[in-house]
Amino acid sequence: MPTPPAKPSVERLKVATFNVSMEASNYRQGGEALDPDSLSQHLASGTHPQIRNIAEILQRVRPDIVLLNEFDYIEDPALGVEAFLRNYLAVPQVDQAPLDYPYYYTAPVNTGVPSPFDIDGDGVASGTGGDAWGFGHYPGQYGMVVLSRYPIDTQRVRSFRRFPWHRMPDAQPILKPDGTPFYDADTWQGLRLSSKAHWDLPVQVGNRRVHILAAHPTPPVFDGPEDRNGARNFDEIRLWADHLSSADYLVDDAGRSGGLPADTRFVILGDYNASPVEGQSRPGAIAQLLEHPRVNAELIPFSTGAELHSPDNPHGRFHTAAWRAQVDYVLPSRFGFTPLRGGVFWPVDGLELSRLVAERGASSDHRLVWLELELTGN
Repeated sequence: MPTPPAKPSVERLKVATFNVSMEASNYRQGGEALDPDSLSQHLASGTHPQIRNIAEILQRVRPDIVLLNEFDYIEDPALGVEAFLRNYLAVPQVDQAPLDYPYYYTAPVNTGVPSPFDIDGDGVASGTGGDAWGFGHYPGQYGMVVLSRYPIDTQRVRSFRRFPWHRMPDAQPILKPDGTPFYDADTWQGLRLSSKAHWDLPVQVGNRRVHILAAHPTPPVFDGPEDRNGARNFDEIRLWADHLSSADYLVDDAGRSGGLPADTRFVILGDYNASPVEGQSRPGAIAQLLEHPRVNAELIPFSTGAELHSPDNPHGRFHTAAWRAQVDYVLPSRFGFTPLRGGVFWPVDGLELSRLVAERGASSDHRLVWLELELTGN
């Protein structure tokens, strides 16, 4: 009689998302010109206080996998993500132990990359700012990085950065006040959907595979009555919902079609700039994920710091941004995970650690959000 296969050991995985505000405009002093190389300069020094605080927060929470939003894309990793790992995370911050991530993933994003179109509708196709593929003043602004203790299968990463918005069936309407289309036919046919990028990263955790779905949809504001950013935010969120529903229309940047197969572990991570109850996103935007049948959104991370920051707001304890909204998410699949606990790193004002979140310049206007998950099944 053959010996039955050994059952996999129970493993726990702490997964986090953190919008770290590590982009050039955050380092500009007074009336200084924007310097796209400022992040690489500060990463090389190992001494910038805001980046040291970011590293300290990560060393205190110690996630196994973390998505960093608004980490400028730097083509040479030795000057970018590797410098952060070497000069900040590998160095004890205050009294914290160093933190090692043997694996990382970063890639180009749409922000700041010139397009030939007048995307913001001001009558001039400038190629930058609101006319870049994603809003940004230089290529790579507001980029993304994933850090991992576990191997990332970089050969099977799927990116939807170049996915044309018009290929999404029943895309959100973008109309002028008179009801006519905001974009002409050529612009609409050329627009990309993702404002930064959408990455599906397979990570090998022991003998199990976990797909990290990373994104940072555009804020649904900073536009006009046509609400073009609200439409884009909604449909950027929808891209992941359709990916989970195995939509045939989805084609990634390598030409592979289809979505994520059933019975696949995944965790959706990122700053989605949408709240289920507050803010200016289009109705139902984040509900596309929170209410998706494959997503387990039952354990909602919260903090006492956020609750005391907005004491008169019944939703305040769930806020993840200093401007009082829940917009950053860690959403695991129902398949293959049991959520155990979670939290938002938001120390109570007046306590010693509140120095890490006292203002945007201390770390970020967002807070790190984490969940601890038990991996179940084979």
